[in-house]
Amino acid sequence: MSEDQNPSGDGKGQTRAQHKRNAESGNPYQSSDGGVTTTGHLWDDDLADFTNPPPKWWMLGLAVSAIWVVVYWLYYPSVPIPTSNTFFKGIGGWTAIREMDADKSEVDAVRGKYETRLKTLAPAAILADSDLTEYVKRSGKVLFGDNCAPCHGTNGVGTKDKEGLFAPVLNDDDWLYGGTIGDIYTSISGGRQGMMTAHQDSLSAQQIDDVAKYVKAMSDEGKDKADTDAAVAAGKKVFAESDCTSCHGADARGMQAMGSANLTDKIWRFDGSLEGIKHTIAYGVDSGDPKTRVAIMPSFKEAGKLSDTDIKKLAVYVYKFGGGQAEAPVAVEPAASAVPAQ
Repeated sequence: MSEDQNPSGDGKGQTRAQHKRNAESGNPYQSSDGGVTTTGHLWDDDLADFTNPPPKWWMLGLAVSAIWVVVYWLYYPSVPIPTSNTFFKGIGGWTAIREMDADKSEVDAVRGKYETRLKTLAPAAILADSDLTEYVKRSGKVLFGDNCAPCHGTNGVGTKDKEGLFAPVLNDDDWLYGGTIGDIYTSISGGRQGMMTAHQDSLSAQQIDDVAKYVKAMSDEGKDKADTDAAVAAGKKVFAESDCTSCHGADARGMQAMGSANLTDKIWRFDGSLEGIKHTIAYGVDSGDPKTRVAIMPSFKEAGKLSDTDIKKLAVYVYKFGGGQAEAPVAVEPAASAVPAQ
């Protein structure tokens, strides 16, 4: 079709001469052979909009949509009534709370068989049941996110501040108070509070500097090498003669019963730099000194925020991060050999 033709819906067009003649008759876009008319508005010299009616399916869809809007407005709450400070409640009686309760009932029906068993079992027994453990791993995620993640981080990765770990990592194998399922349950249920005496008055500045260097050497190179390192011999003497061993042990590996840290690894609850270690030795942990380190975990049981079942769920959930420790085997007394009757 040449440039001087105006295309139409049926593939026909009109020349400029036809366009001029039709314009004189009233509608310049009316084809002489009865072609489709246009709106009469001219675009870009000779481009016009046809006045074709919409398809029937489109008109039907529009009508159905209009009817659906009316039905929706009548069935669901919609129109506010300012004079009575309320709203049209709808003929269906639907409310968001009612729908939530119905959905919750469905969820509770599925969870019920597990929740009933969880109430009567100890954490170790839950852990020994694969079905219950899988259920707790799924349902405990929300509990952990709401109550534990703000301090311990998503998936127990720990959080840090300028003084070191704000809250300990839960997915490794380093546990201050023990990592068995029973220990973890006790920590969540009863809470934990670190304790270390401030030594700024019992040790001189030189002694604090010496013992800090020895502790740093144990972490960096291991206790065996630190013990033979002449550069930190003075600190080794202070460590042995002061009250350090009474909490951290003669091997400096800490005591889980007291929550004292292992000083021979590279994991630090607080700042592990030399200056950070000196600060911890001088001002202690939760010692009451204004500059003391703070290490407090609240008791979720005393706070009344979590039920005992929730605490058991969290204990199993944290254990399954991968850093949980196996329970120590229980020693069984050998049965007495039978004595033959005389």
